[in-house]
Amino acid sequence: MSIQHFRRNLILLVLLFGLLGFAQPVLAKERFKVAWTLYVGWMPWELARAEGIVDKWADKYGIEIEIVQVPEYLDSIERFAAGEFDACTMTNIDALTLPAAMGTDSTALIVGDFSNGNDGVVLKRMDSLESIKGHEVGLVQYSVSHYLLHRALDSVGLTEDDIVIKDTSDAVIDMAFAMTDMKAVTTWNPQLNLVMGLLESRKVFDSSQIPGEIIDLTVVNTRTLQENPDLGRALTGAWYETMALMKREDSVGRAARAYMGEASGSHLVGYESQLKSTRMFYEPGEAAAFTLDRSLVDTMEKVRRFSADAGLLEDMNTVGIEFPNGAVLGDRGNVKLRFVDTYMRMAAEGYLDDGNLLAQVP
Repeated sequence: MSIQHFRRNLILLVLLFGLLGFAQPVLAKERFKVAWTLYVGWMPWELARAEGIVDKWADKYGIEIEIVQVPEYLDSIERFAAGEFDACTMTNIDALTLPAAMGTDSTALIVGDFSNGNDGVVLKRMDSLESIKGHEVGLVQYSVSHYLLHRALDSVGLTEDDIVIKDTSDAVIDMAFAMTDMKAVTTWNPQLNLVMGLLESRKVFDSSQIPGEIIDLTVVNTRTLQENPDLGRALTGAWYETMALMKREDSVGRAARAYMGEASGSHLVGYESQLKSTRMFYEPGEAAAFTLDRSLVDTMEKVRRFSADAGLLEDMNTVGIEFPNGAVLGDRGNVKLRFVDTYMRMAAEGYLDDGNLLAQVP
């Protein structure tokens, strides 16, 4: 071999090994998991999963998002608080008394709706709320149902000392009411409609009597959101594309609502009936305005007082709740629940839509 050939081959080998040495490994996409449970206001996450909307927005931001249905509501929140999920659907009340009280710093990323009749107190063979006195009441203890019952009892001058609470899973509460001697339950839809379908059932109080107090959220671990703001962008973008789809008054919108009805064990008519008792925030601007309104602070003041009275918080000032305007209820040095309007405003102002994805509704 000539010296020239040797040098040329040597140069090629050096270049080859240099390229191999400096080659960058292909990085795996960041992966996130979102938990949800059956409820009219959270069914859009199932629709967004089934229609590929979540995948589309995740791809836009170069991440992966898995949407997971969890059978039992409280289990989903406890698993979120333990770090198994990065985001979870829950009410404002449960966001305070579970993850926040357990020390998990959480951010209400999306304010989806408030219950306007979807949560109720139902009696069997009794006609008035006052007649609940002395009876056992089935509900998911320390959940939003507990709060609703508290507000219901207060409206007629009763307290929890006047009844007996029976902790009952949301997965079986309708069967417990139907097949046992339980005379009262407090629950949410779709279970509420199932209970109301039984003979001799009477709804004596519901969330329409305390409008704006039971708020349905998608909550994200605060640290995860701060380190991965693209997760917030992707989830918010996917949510409002789904809102645009499900509110359509044509065959496409009806098909979307029918799918959510069937996925929740109902049908189109049943799901649309539940929507009538839900104040959905279809537009991100509406949701952002609700989050900025002073009434949210007033609501959370009621919630934390209930939580302390029920023993869910050691003291109502132990956990801090922060709002978009900088107001804080409780301990400023221990903020564990944060309401933000940031991502909803980004959606409202078009900052998430530079790829025109929100316009790509079939």
